[in-house]
Amino acid sequence: MENNMTKMPDAYRTILRDGEGEIVEKKSRFLAKIHAVDTEEEALAYIEQIKKQYWDARHNCYAYIIGRNSECVRCSDDGEPSGTAGRPMLEVLQNEELKNVVVVVTRYFGGVLLGTGGLVRAYTQAVLEGLRNACAGTMQLVDILQIDTDYPAIGKIKYTLGENNIAIQNEEYTQIVRLQAAVPVALRERIMKELTETTNGKVKMEVKEQLYLGKMD
Repeated sequence: MENNMTKMPDAYRTILRDGEGEIVEKKSRFLAKIHAVDTEEEALAYIEQIKKQYWDARHNCYAYIIGRNSECVRCSDDGEPSGTAGRPMLEVLQNEELKNVVVVVTRYFGGVLLGTGGLVRAYTQAVLEGLRNACAGTMQLVDILQIDTDYPAIGKIKYTLGENNIAIQNEEYTQIVRLQAAVPVALRERIMKELTETTNGKVKMEVKEQLYLGKMD
């Protein structure tokens, strides 16, 4: 468990809200759909869903990147000339540094051949249009830090957290004050030190869990 945590990146970019877009090139329609996924199985299921939805289309090309460290990368031209669809689509995702995302571009052939260069441009533009209508953001790895203190110290604690743009997730006021704050893992040691110093040691802290929280671009 501990070893897996250390391999997790502090942050990665992904899609926080799905998007879709359409372009028309020489009467051919290119419909792009961008979808967030966590596993390759989810990506493949989504691709099959789109193929069933657009069963009458000539091509349903796709690309996906799975894993916070891009462990699984795949693309398909689905009958288009080799390298004219899946690879350009994948390159758009890579250029945007997106992870855990799948894109499917459906093409309805308009009767006019586009040539290899035209196909590359069309599939690239379709994905870019889909991304424009999606919402990308950063998944930040945070420690949920539980902070126990007395009432006189709470103001200093909130000030320190606020100065570091750290969000408070929960507050409880009983005989003591208990806060839970989402602290980026890279800042945890420094924040804990600052809180100890600013309260003269009148604080008890414990990491309750580690998870990713999304923040829109």
